Amino acid sequence: MGRARRARRIAATAAYGGGGLAAAGAALGALGWGVIKTEAAIARRLIGRPFDTSPDDDGVYGAGHGTPWEVVVLGDSSAAGMGADEPHETVGAIVANGVAALTGRPVRLTNRAVVGAESSDLERQLANALEDVMRPDVVLVMVGANDVTHRIERAAAVRHLEQTVRRIRALGCEVVVGTCPDLGTIEPIQQPLRTLMRRWSRDLAAAQTVAVVEAGGRTVSLGDLLGPEFRARPREMFSADQFHPSAAGYARAAAVLLPSVCAALRVWGEDTGDRAPEPRRGEGVNPVAVAAGQAVREAGTEVSPTEIAGQDRGPRGRWAVLLRRRPGGAPPAGGPAVTGADEGASTAG
Repeated sequence: MGRARRARRIAATAAYGGGGLAAAGAALGALGWGVIKTEAAIARRLIGRPFDTSPDDDGVYGAGHGTPWEVVVLGDSSAAGMGADEPHETVGAIVANGVAALTGRPVRLTNRAVVGAESSDLERQLANALEDVMRPDVVLVMVGANDVTHRIERAAAVRHLEQTVRRIRALGCEVVVGTCPDLGTIEPIQQPLRTLMRRWSRDLAAAQTVAVVEAGGRTVSLGDLLGPEFRARPREMFSADQFHPSAAGYARAAAVLLPSVCAALRVWGEDTGDRAPEPRRGEGVNPVAVAAGQAVREAGTEVSPTEIAGQDRGPRGRWAVLLRRRPGGAPPAGGPAVTGADEGASTAG
């Protein structure tokens, strides 16, 4: 069964409330839990001591003027910034500084991500965020890794994510989801567990994309974004626990998320609007399950809802546009750019 079909099946099961198969289900086959448990134990011994917490990156970023953009971050340890040493090194803070620099307006960041969180925790995180921010301009979500490592049923994980995205969209807010990263890139995980983790995480990422787009949000594939860098420069890209990204790793992830966050806010220049996809860049319009299957193969790929001839659905489901956002094309800042000193200083919110 192809990944697009598996993604469609998982998302459909989630939509109708079925249990589906556990993430480890049929994929194990005759391999057996004994080998998997042994490899997991080896990985745990190789991975360094986990951190106690993550930096508190809540605050106002940027030196511009005007009403601050309201950016909310939800998710797991990657969204919380576990492994970063300073608040300005988290994905949320880097994105906030980027938006502030591009628009000349400050950004108020509210981060309610929790280390160890699964998709089932998102609704609680959103409720906590809305106690402080009534109507965010954009919500950035990064989740999925713990659903894989904790062997949460994929359909259940996807259902929780979709429900959260629908609640966010019902508020009139934009939402960008960084889908589950490819856990097969983590060096302490050995074969055959690494191959299974790669399949489980990529299947979950594709199903997340289907569900999020159906709910009106957009996704960005994180995939094996950090894999090549981790292999080439492990001391630089890994944090002290040898598992979570370092500040450099988080900066790499933020770089592919920032264009989509800015596009959601409609501040990404010529690449913001509903431009026609460029086939030479591997872009196009497809049924969402097909687009989801394509997106997991290349990190940094955005998938969002679209229409064809005024119709948002075709015979094979919701239409989706796959884009690879240009690194340039952003407008000049309308105010002072964020400098290195500005990036290091956030005001407690």
